[in-house]
Amino acid sequence: MLKYDVVVIGGGPAGLAAAIEAKENGVDSILVIERDRELGGILQQCIHNGFGLHIFKEELTGPEYAQRFIHKLKDMNIEYKLDTMVLDVNEEKIIHVINEKDGLMVLQGKAIVLAMGCRERTRGAVNIGGTRPAGVFTAGTAQRFVNMEGYMVGKKVVILGSGDIGLIMARRLTLEGAEVLAVAELMPYSGGLTRNIVQCLDDYNIPLLLSHTVIDIKGKDRVEEVVIAKVDEKRRPIPGTEKNFECDTLLLSVGLIPENELSKNAGIKIDPITSGPIVNEAMETNIEGIFACGNVVHVHDLVDFVTGESKRAGKNAAKYIKNQLKKQGKIIDTNPGQGIRYIVPHEIRLENIEEKLDLFMRVDGVYKNMDMVVSIGNKEIKRIKKKHLAPGEMESITLSKSDLSQDGVLTISLKKEEL
Repeated sequence: MLKYDVVVIGGGPAGLAAAIEAKENGVDSILVIERDRELGGILQQCIHNGFGLHIFKEELTGPEYAQRFIHKLKDMNIEYKLDTMVLDVNEEKIIHVINEKDGLMVLQGKAIVLAMGCRERTRGAVNIGGTRPAGVFTAGTAQRFVNMEGYMVGKKVVILGSGDIGLIMARRLTLEGAEVLAVAELMPYSGGLTRNIVQCLDDYNIPLLLSHTVIDIKGKDRVEEVVIAKVDEKRRPIPGTEKNFECDTLLLSVGLIPENELSKNAGIKIDPITSGPIVNEAMETNIEGIFACGNVVHVHDLVDFVTGESKRAGKNAAKYIKNQLKKQGKIIDTNPGQGIRYIVPHEIRLENIEEKLDLFMRVDGVYKNMDMVVSIGNKEIKRIKKKHLAPGEMESITLSKSDLSQDGVLTISLKKEEL
């Protein structure tokens, strides 16, 4: 059995940041395991810019952002294995992994950081009727084909779902010479960042059809036509609103699911709202010494936030190894109130907060001119005015240790703005 202080599962932006932070906090025996053929994760296929504005204060492409961390990882001599699949993790922190070169290996970490990222929802997950021709892709698969493999996926394209990858692919395919006929979105609001709607759809005159969905796919060998219909308040298609779009490709951008099969098998508790592990202020799961960060916990909209959260996980994994994480003392549970879908972290051990703590959350609808109110027990401790809130954009609140000194459950809720 190979033994390490910290084993990081996933070599994307979360895993890289966690491993580097653990090393900077005095841990030398670290292994990063990545199932793909290169480090960097999804960033390697995100060749558009907009990354790094928070962390590096400059605009980078995905591969440029990833490369900065890859260089640092290699400079620090942190060990990593590529093309390596993790088969199993258990609560004793024993990991079974396999690759072509080493065969089956058994590893043990004093601490484990889960950074497996997320996967896309497929056609089967959204139950679209019709035939099963070629030409139906998830947006991320199409992005990899176009940006990394050099294959064009189609010439006349319809996109279902307005998640960020779908919006970015609408622009990317247009620039490659395809005609993007429309982006249909089931909800009455977009699932992506406002900047992506403006830069990827509005700037290229691509229509966004809100409260619409694809109800039928037609074609024998290749997609020939998709049928889009308007939906009512219960998201059911309205008869008589059908529109037929002649196309050869349908891209699906219908949501991301945190990749948590390993977590569930290890006995880690999962939040049904985020589909990710329930974590505390140290990004530690219910199993002591197993930490989680990035999109495996909850889906982020900016990689800069992933990096910040993962640094916290790496730093606390190092603290855990040195017995510096306190298990006793006051515990505060976090509770999403009116208008808030979830809050990460789910619980806070006050003794482990140094000066301040960042809380991340998403709202459950589009709101304008609201107050985001933080209270503990019956006492309001913070109120922030928000002009615009949308589910596609993650919100964060920073609280100081003194803010958290009250007794009771911490609740964040939306209230009508007080004038």
